[in-house]
Amino acid sequence: MLQLSSEQKIHYTLRLSVAMCFIGHGAFGIITKPIWCNYFAVFGIGHDLAYRLMPVLGSFDILLGVMMLVYPVRIIPLWLVVWGVLTASLRPLSGEPFAELIERAGNFGAPLAFLILAGSGGAGIRSWWARVHPDHEISKEAKAKLTLCLRVVVFLLLLGHGWLNIIEKKGLLGQYAALGFTSPGLVAQYVGIFEIVAACAVLVRPFRPLLLALFVWKMSSELFYPHYALFEWIERGGSYGSILALFFAIREVSVPRYVPLAT
Repeated sequence: MLQLSSEQKIHYTLRLSVAMCFIGHGAFGIITKPIWCNYFAVFGIGHDLAYRLMPVLGSFDILLGVMMLVYPVRIIPLWLVVWGVLTASLRPLSGEPFAELIERAGNFGAPLAFLILAGSGGAGIRSWWARVHPDHEISKEAKAKLTLCLRVVVFLLLLGHGWLNIIEKKGLLGQYAALGFTSPGLVAQYVGIFEIVAACAVLVRPFRPLLLALFVWKMSSELFYPHYALFEWIERGGSYGSILALFFAIREVSVPRYVPLAT
């Protein structure tokens, strides 16, 4: 049976999660998600032109996502970091809470982590177009940077989602109501506190059982979106992909066995 190294596991996890994120995001452009008009309006683009541009940008996102799956080169995640930060920033710029930006840390954090894992690949512009192989080995220093990056990313996305629960985002309240909770506001408060505490724990001292639980939590909770549930779940791939990659990046802590002192 093929045994993958931790670097290979992280490579495939981040590669798939980045692809999912931008394929899902691109799908919203293809189906012309109405709220995107607010983000185009930040640049002074009107309603009609926004609807014409959405499929174009969506198709480009899907193309880059597929390329990450088929032939990953460093220039793609580099662009996706820039694009992910820009699109996430449009939310508070259009009047949404700042928590919406940091909650999408997986969108730009996952490709950033992939870049750190891939390394420079040598000098010159040609290295940005060279294929990144899954068997690429990284130094201890690079792995430490990768782990720190993933810790910050997971901290931000959990903090942002917890924050949105605390301020009782309408969409989240709708999810809890649809699940049958009679007091969705109270549920949002409890979930928000849990996620913020978990975010701080990941930042201070992450451990694998917690990360595994958070991975399952994010993958399952993202299925509760009442509209475009499948596309929402795919787009959030950067979030739970970052959690799983951090799980692989952290080594098991071995507890030394008790050795009796010589008398």
